[in-house]
Amino acid sequence: MSAIFIDTDCELWYTQVDELGVNVIGMPYTIDDEESFYDFGRNTDFKAFYDKMRAGSMPITSALNPQQYIEIFQPYFERGEEILYISFSHNLSGTFNHLETALAQLNAQYPGVKFVRFDTLNISVGAGYQAYYAVKYLQEGHTIDETVEFLKDFTNRVCTEFMVDDLHHLHRGGRLSAASAVFGSLLGIKPILRVTEEGTLAVKDKVKGEKKAIATFVQSILNNGSELDKYPIAIIDADNPEIADRLVAKIKEQLPEATFWRYPVGPVIGAHCGPGTIGVIFHSKQR
Repeated sequence: MSAIFIDTDCELWYTQVDELGVNVIGMPYTIDDEESFYDFGRNTDFKAFYDKMRAGSMPITSALNPQQYIEIFQPYFERGEEILYISFSHNLSGTFNHLETALAQLNAQYPGVKFVRFDTLNISVGAGYQAYYAVKYLQEGHTIDETVEFLKDFTNRVCTEFMVDDLHHLHRGGRLSAASAVFGSLLGIKPILRVTEEGTLAVKDKVKGEKKAIATFVQSILNNGSELDKYPIAIIDADNPEIADRLVAKIKEQLPEATFWRYPVGPVIGAHCGPGTIGVIFHSKQR
């Protein structure tokens, strides 16, 4: 018997998670001294969260500790189930160091139990995109090993790009120097970032204004998109639905048959990118 896990940093919508029937690892965030675990939007008040950020509240995220991981996985180790955990990029969080500590203890206590963690080398719906299609593939009757082989190819074809509204959030998270944040904000420059093949963030372009950003996203999809008749284009936003809707409309002008996933950015990811962020995730020729 196989047990499949995903974490809430993959930011699928809760109805999709219910459809997949997978086990969920909730990732924590704290704002105004109140800790919560993201729930895939089931009961999340996104606007209230981003309104707090705009008013000056600084949310923080934290890693699960080894004991929390043990409590999550131990029942499955006890039953001897094969476990596949499809995770967000290990290069974007220290939480997986604690996971390795927990697994060392569990492997010693329950030798021979198969545990596989597949690193999507992605974040937000970029990771969720992979998790969704991997679970569908597994449910068609494939083994965990076959599903991992499917993912090894698929992960290199999931492109994630996003634009932040306020550069200071990237600086606070260590993604941008203070001088660049101040300079860019004064000029109205908005960086478009991408998730790299290594699962890190890199600046792909710098644009001035949302109109130029939308045009840049559309061109990226047209240049690099692949099998867009088979796979949806995901559009995400951190309390910026008007711009995200304009982006969808512009894509439809060029790709009228395209289908879309439209999701809000959750509080864990939003704590780092800030309100106003918009992003695109799509199946591509290469990441």
